[in-house]
This record gives sequence, C-alpha cells and structure tokens, in this order.
Amino acid sequence: MIGKRIVKLVAGLALAGVLAACETVPTETAVTSNGEVLPFVSPRTLSMYREFDDGQFVVPAVPRQYLSEEVARQYVPYYSPYAEGTIVVDPYAFKLYLISGPNEAMRYSVGVGKAGFGLTGEARVNHQKDWPYWTPTANMLRREPEKYGPVRGGMEGGLDNPLGARALYLYRGGRDTLYRIHGTPYPWTVGGQESGGCIRMFHQDAIHLAANVENGTRVVILSQSQTGMYTVAEDVAS
Repeated sequence: MIGKRIVKLVAGLALAGVLAACETVPTETAVTSNGEVLPFVSPRTLSMYREFDDGQFVVPAVPRQYLSEEVARQYVPYYSPYAEGTIVVDPYAFKLYLISGPNEAMRYSVGVGKAGFGLTGEARVNHQKDWPYWTPTANMLRREPEKYGPVRGGMEGGLDNPLGARALYLYRGGRDTLYRIHGTPYPWTVGGQESGGCIRMFHQDAIHLAANVENGTRVVILSQSQTGMYTVAEDVAS
C-alpha cells in the first residue's frame, strides 16, 4: 500500500513538473563575440522583428543585440485623455504611444535626432509614404559635406535610405513642420539620442505604426517637463 502511494506521489510530482514546464514562457538568449550575455528575448519578440518581404524590399531582421523585452513594441497601461488612434510622442523618454483604448496604448521605442526635440504641442499626420524619397537638409550638407554631399540631390527609397520603410509627415495649420516619424536603417540608434533626424523606429515598427494610422491622425508631442506623463493613473487628472 505504501509502495503504491509512493508511486502515485512520484507520478504526481512528475506531472506537476511537466505542467509547470508547459506554463513557462520560452525565451532565447545570446552571447556576443566578446562574451557579453544579452538579455532574454521571447520568441514572440524575435518573430516580430524577423526578416520579411515587404513587397518592394526584403526587410532585414533587427540584430539580436539591439532587442530586449523593454524595447519591443507592446501594449501598456497609458492613462491619457486622448481618443483612440491618437499618437503621443515622448521624445525625452524615447517612446511613442498609439492610443488603443481607455487607459491603454501600443508603445514603441524610438530614437530621437536633434530635430526630434524641436517641436512640442500638436500636429496632424498629413500623409505617409512607403519607402520614401529623402533629401539631406542644408544643415546636414553644411555640417557634414563629405557624408551628405554625394547625395545632395536626394536618395530613392530603399534599405539604406535614412527615412526607412515608412515615413509619417506632420503638419500644423496646413504647413509642413518638417517633423517626421520614420523608419531607420540604423537599428542601434533606436532607444537613444542621435545628432540627425527626427523620430526614428525599427523598420518593423514603422510599418506596424503606419498600418494602424490614417491621414489626419492627431499627434501630441510632449515637452521635456511633460516626459513620462500618462504612465501612471494620477496623470490623467493633472
């Protein structure tokens, strides 16, 4: 009798172990060439940022070393007073939010160039382009003529184009603000501050955002004093 109880107990523990294993969220890790262990990243995140065919171009996967669960796009609590579909850019936190419902938003990580800090308040998405044409600004040509001189006449859309896979063009009062939300061929710049450009995203995130945004969409750009606003419930009252 005791033997049967032991067998049942062992079987039960084994079953519990199997069930626990089934409930574990699988993750993947990686080690760089210099031995640095990278943060765990879920298969779901790796899948979101995988290589895929966008029709005109094959979008490369985001290199593993630039991914983390924090950087990946995801739904988060967000207590803003804005209507569903509104974009909120928090450049000082390197985040962009697309309001998805009451107290919720899709959060994207962004890189911010100098121009990305140059506009606050409200604007509208006037139009958007797939694999847009890009022309360097006069400031870029003056600051780095060796780099931008060869493309002063502009660059066709493509994998090396600084505007990436998608670009949203923001207008205020019917005028172009020259402020762009766009993809980038430089994934290492996402999540930090750069010298040039506006608001840059992984190609995959720029494509995802553009697919969920219409022309005329309201865009709110937070100032430095507003950074982090709406991330806690008390902010909606203030």
